[in-house]
Amino acid sequence: MAASLRHIDANTPMGATLVDGGATFRVWAPHATAVHVVGSFNKFKRRSNAALVHDGHGQWRGFIPGVGDRATYKFLIDGPAGPGLKRDPYARELLNPRRDCVVRASDFPWHDCGFTTPPFHEWILYQLHVGAYSAPRPQCTGTFLDVVERVPYLADLGVTAIQLLPIQEFSGAFSLGYNGTDYYAPEMVYSVSDAALAERMPRVNTILDARGQTPYHEEDLRGEMNQLKALVDICHIYGIAVVFDLVFNHAGGGFGDETLWFFDRQRGIETPLWWNSLYFSDRTWAGGVVFNFHENDVREFLINNARFFLDEYHVDGFRFDEVSVIDREGGGRGWDFCQDLTETLRSHKPDALLHAEYWPVNPWVVTDHQNNGAGFHTTMTDGPRIAIRRVLAEASIPGTHPLPMTVLGAQFGLDYLPNRWRGVNSLENHDLVMQPKGNDSNRMPRIARLADPSNARSWYARSRARVATGLLLTMPGIPLLFMGQEFLEDKPWSDAVADAPELALYWNGLHDSDPTMRDFLRFTREAIALRRTQPALTSEGFALIHAHDENRIIAFQRWVPGQGRDVIVVASFATETWRNYEIGFPSAGDWREVFNSDTYDQWVNPRVEGNRGTVRADGPPRHGLPCSARLTIPANAILAFAR
Repeated sequence: MAASLRHIDANTPMGATLVDGGATFRVWAPHATAVHVVGSFNKFKRRSNAALVHDGHGQWRGFIPGVGDRATYKFLIDGPAGPGLKRDPYARELLNPRRDCVVRASDFPWHDCGFTTPPFHEWILYQLHVGAYSAPRPQCTGTFLDVVERVPYLADLGVTAIQLLPIQEFSGAFSLGYNGTDYYAPEMVYSVSDAALAERMPRVNTILDARGQTPYHEEDLRGEMNQLKALVDICHIYGIAVVFDLVFNHAGGGFGDETLWFFDRQRGIETPLWWNSLYFSDRTWAGGVVFNFHENDVREFLINNARFFLDEYHVDGFRFDEVSVIDREGGGRGWDFCQDLTETLRSHKPDALLHAEYWPVNPWVVTDHQNNGAGFHTTMTDGPRIAIRRVLAEASIPGTHPLPMTVLGAQFGLDYLPNRWRGVNSLENHDLVMQPKGNDSNRMPRIARLADPSNARSWYARSRARVATGLLLTMPGIPLLFMGQEFLEDKPWSDAVADAPELALYWNGLHDSDPTMRDFLRFTREAIALRRTQPALTSEGFALIHAHDENRIIAFQRWVPGQGRDVIVVASFATETWRNYEIGFPSAGDWREVFNSDTYDQWVNPRVEGNRGTVRADGPPRHGLPCSARLTIPANAILAFAR
């Protein structure tokens, strides 16, 4: 006797789904000869009444009565290589120590706070790693609830979205997250145990109470699934969007017998015959295996994964890792997979950001479908980052030698993209500033350390870092900050912070012992506020006014097309103050000095240089503009002027 086909139809979801009186199960295993569900409801034993029924098209399904919320299970699959246990590819939660799959109801008590995402061009992204961001004590990995406790801080900083490094279940106790094995289940190590919840609840509920929201109960936060939902929920309450990082180019880098790898128990796992492993092709990448984009069920698995996070977790967008690998290694089907993916998600949730990593930068990845583009909204850029880092590196060499300011200015326009806002710019990210591992040397110093390798707290380091960060927040495109960048963290970071506590973010210095960090945090917060309150800085209008290598000066104009609302940005990497420096302005009259980074050095800087709040553009035409102003430009500083 096989499992019942009650509640089973063409629309039955994949995986385990609670229905009236039990649960339905559906799984793709085309080469299997039999599939049973074993679990806490049948003592994990093979039972005939839990044998799924083959549909003749590679899928097995059935209804099992009596299965309730939080029951645990696995699939027992008979295939050419013999029987073996497999985790459900669509499992929504896993349970240690055996990594059993957990049947879960969608019963999280979301707060209806009316959150809506801002227009894409207004986004300011903040990238963080859950395990490393806010570890509560040495030798301890951070959790979703630890990040929750930092949400008020992030809201005060002013970022519009946090971009989490991959949170799907991976092999081992720590990871960057790009070696995922279970795509629908959050990483177990990022959750707080049931026993520890009582101690955490008051702090979490205090954060809710500060915004007038009803508290959670312990039952609401049991399991990694609901703790991740709480992070998204509280971010929305505080006006912050949440972006998940999805790795659709490859999986693994540490597969076990119960994973997707050779899921229907085909022969060849020992060889291995990569092309015989169901979900994967014969291509490898980053220690894992590239998905088989020729197979419709694989494509559906991945597209459903993104749609699941939109619906189940209420996320506001995705970063898609190495889309260039999907395109290049997808056997001729990677590009049209991306088109299917973005078309589906754009239709499903139009206000969700679809952000692609593609190297080298390819404007077609952010071109619409009707023009044969991949259909993503935004893409990572590297030109501005490389140019700013080059200027910083050369400025750190003592002397008054010229700096490549003209090269820097040439990168700011992002003219190779269909719209300037489609470029996501960063100075630091998880790849660049990570602690090297083994023979890995493809890492770079943090901005403060690059600005002054001898002393990351010197005036040279902090002032140059302010200019670099200020340029990031005033140039075209969407800025991305990496965790700690906002308060001048100068150490590399590690995904294994429990084993390398010396590389944890220096929160204690920010709060207690390092006023330089507090000053820099204030600078970053107010530079973000400048971006958010001056529409020109998030708009398409951009023109390079002046770039001078010998003088180490760059100036550019931002405006709102059709409206004006101009902002003039002037930055200097000179080691001495320039006085009466002539810069072209687009219109005559008084211009307010709305930002001066020199103010933030040893706040409030008692020796601040600047223009006393106003300049008058009453000089002759200059730099192709109808008039000019004589400016005082502080050493290693960035200024902004508005009407």
